[in-house]
Amino acid sequence: MEIAKRAVAGTMESSDIFVEVSPGGQGLQIEVQSVVYHQYGEAIALAVREVLGQFQVENAVVRVNDRGALDCTIRARVETALRRAEGGQK
Repeated sequence: MEIAKRAVAGTMESSDIFVEVSPGGQGLQIEVQSVVYHQYGEAIALAVREVLGQFQVENAVVRVNDRGALDCTIRARVETALRRAEGGQK
């Protein structure tokens, strides 16, 4: 998948995650901020990378700001942002 434009998904509410996807020049750049980073930061980054892999995204900047979201929510928000970034959904 080619990232065509900046797109976001999610909120900054408790138990949610805000995801921003932008076109990237070289490879994947993933930035994770989380209220539970020390406990789950690696798991959050892994979930993001897995969704990026499923969509075959090779070049993108992905910023996530987690407020305690469950794994299924993280994956859904990343997928939504990716679909919006390719121009499919608004």
